[in-house]
Amino acid sequence: MNWRSNKLSRFKIMFIGSFLVTGLLYSCHSEENAPEEKTEAKQAVAELPVTEVFPVNKGRLSSSLQIPGELIAYQQVDLYAKEASFVKKLYVDVGSEVTTGQLLVSMEAPELGSQLAGALSNIKSQEAIYLASKANYDRLYETSQTPGTISPNDLEQAAARKNSDFAQLQAAKAAYRQIAETQNYLQIRAPFSGVISARNVNLGAYVGPSGKGSEVPLFTLQEQKRLRLVISVPEAYTSYLNQKNEVSFTVKALPDQHFKAHIKRLAGAIDNRLHAQRIEMDVVNNDIKLLPGMVAEVNLPLPSNDSTFIVPKSAVVNSTESVFVIRVVNNKAERVNVKTGREANGTIEIYGNLNPGDLLIKTATDEIRNSSDLQNVKAVTL
Repeated sequence: MNWRSNKLSRFKIMFIGSFLVTGLLYSCHSEENAPEEKTEAKQAVAELPVTEVFPVNKGRLSSSLQIPGELIAYQQVDLYAKEASFVKKLYVDVGSEVTTGQLLVSMEAPELGSQLAGALSNIKSQEAIYLASKANYDRLYETSQTPGTISPNDLEQAAARKNSDFAQLQAAKAAYRQIAETQNYLQIRAPFSGVISARNVNLGAYVGPSGKGSEVPLFTLQEQKRLRLVISVPEAYTSYLNQKNEVSFTVKALPDQHFKAHIKRLAGAIDNRLHAQRIEMDVVNNDIKLLPGMVAEVNLPLPSNDSTFIVPKSAVVNSTESVFVIRVVNNKAERVNVKTGREANGTIEIYGNLNPGDLLIKTATDEIRNSSDLQNVKAVTL
């Protein structure tokens, strides 16, 4: 009886011990698995793609435009002979530097000398006729001071004849001056200082107005110590231009030198063919390094007039339907349609229904739908 009781007691003790050991082992195993489960949860969150957002702010974007331009003479003129004549003497040639009023060529026209002599003779004849009619009128006038000697009608006719002869004398003098001035056209002088860039005549050549002796000009004169730099700026960039802008440019003939010029003249209209505005700059060229006709590579700065929203180009989605950025509100995506402006250094101007401080997705894609939930959002600084 006692033996059986002791055996049962030992069995109970062993069963309870086994249960406690099992519970202890299970407890230890649970405690060991708990950190692992927490770590796995953290890893699962960390493995979600990071959605980087940034606060949008206004700023001024300064960019530049590379555009070809052309250097032309500040002034250029083709010189023709006004009267049909023959070249008598040439005083300049291609490359000659001339000053204002300098004689370039003299010509001769023998028939003009005959016309001038005839005009002078006509003046003498009309002068004699006028002096005779004037003397006759003066005598009649003095006689008429005695009442009843000269009729008023005779005096009036003498006065009319005198006035007519005086008018004929003035006409003869005007004809003489016209021929004399025509002779002055036989000498062509420089209208401004510059360089003779073309010569198309030789001694003894018959010259005259275009189509009446000359199909090409006698000379082409260019002002080269001051040039015009001409460019055509596309319509989209014209709002950034003003007459205070300074540009820099290079030419192929002098690739290691940079030249500067200021905008002086804006056409104020868009060319219908090019859809661009003509812009001119004055270039000082005292050393004649630059030549008319050279092609220039112009760097045109485009400073912003007003502050605008500036974002990375990756934040703007240009889809087939619209152009938009994605704003994050309460971890939800919200598409905002925008219009884009200039680009520079990986950034772009945008215009739309935005407020300073709005959070935008830095790398937006068309796959992010409107009102979709965003996880793992991380703010970054640009």
